[in-house]
Amino acid sequence: MNAAVYPEPYKLPAGILAIAVHGAFFALLYFGFTWQTLSPATMSVELWQSLPDNAVVEVAPPPVEPPPLEPKIEKIVPPTQPEEAVKPEIVMPEKEKPDARLAEQRAAREKAERIAREKAEQAAREKAERIAREKVEQVAREKAERIAREQAEQAERVAREKAEQAAAIGRVVDEYTGKIVSKIRRNIVMPPDVMDDARVEFSVTLLPGGTVLSAKMSKSSGNAAYDNAVERAILKSQPLPLPSDVALFNRFRKLELVFKPIE
Repeated sequence: MNAAVYPEPYKLPAGILAIAVHGAFFALLYFGFTWQTLSPATMSVELWQSLPDNAVVEVAPPPVEPPPLEPKIEKIVPPTQPEEAVKPEIVMPEKEKPDARLAEQRAAREKAERIAREKAEQAAREKAERIAREKVEQVAREKAERIAREQAEQAERVAREKAEQAAAIGRVVDEYTGKIVSKIRRNIVMPPDVMDDARVEFSVTLLPGGTVLSAKMSKSSGNAAYDNAVERAILKSQPLPLPSDVALFNRFRKLELVFKPIE
């Protein structure tokens, strides 16, 4: 069976229409993607697997080929962009600015340095006060030691002077006591038959100037003649010799004198 071939005078308009439809489709995809990116609102796109029925042009065998018709392009109105939903405002914590952190770190560092400086100054003051206190204590201790040393030296000097004075007085007393005994012995008239070891002691009380106030025998020699001879010699020897310093008279007011036949 042979198929009849008919000319297709509307093939070119149909091809143009198909190109226009595909261009509109791609434009719709582009704008839909753009709207989806700008807004969370969704948009549905219907994809055509084939041309719509109204796009099909029935071909009839016209007797005369009509002039080419301009392709009919349907205007595709993009869907109205929905209003953007108002998002609830979420207050996010403000991030710390680097300058604020640096300022806080610098303030903390300055505070630590100030505290360290204050501690160092306090330690220096305490050290200075301790040194000053120790110096005052040392000065006071040295002063006390110096005073004690001076007092000890003075006491030693006084004692030495007293000892020297006592020794000097003792020498003077011994000297004048010897002079008194010598003067009395020269005036003793020695009786006969006096033993060589005879010893008589007298307690003599003197007045200023060497006058004898009393002469009492404190211990006898055992020979009355010798004892009486010594007593007479004491009274005969006045005034007894005394030192010129009247302050020493108390040392001669009362004398204990010892006499022996042989000295």
